[in-house]
Amino acid sequence: MAVPKRKKSRANTHSRRSMWKTTATALTTCANKACGAPVRPHTACANCGHYAGRQVLEV
Repeated sequence: MAVPKRKKSRANTHSRRSMWKTTATALTTCANKACGAPVRPHTACANCGHYAGRQVLEV
């Protein structure tokens, strides 16, 4: 099993992990004109139950 000879410096560790940050999920408005609530893309609206212009959930 391979074992590192030297401890990785803190700078190298931080530079390697610098791209690990997360991004906030994008929100769109509900397709239902009467609702207009912010929803995640490709998800049924929790407020009115519409998805892709039709009613899919009973709310």
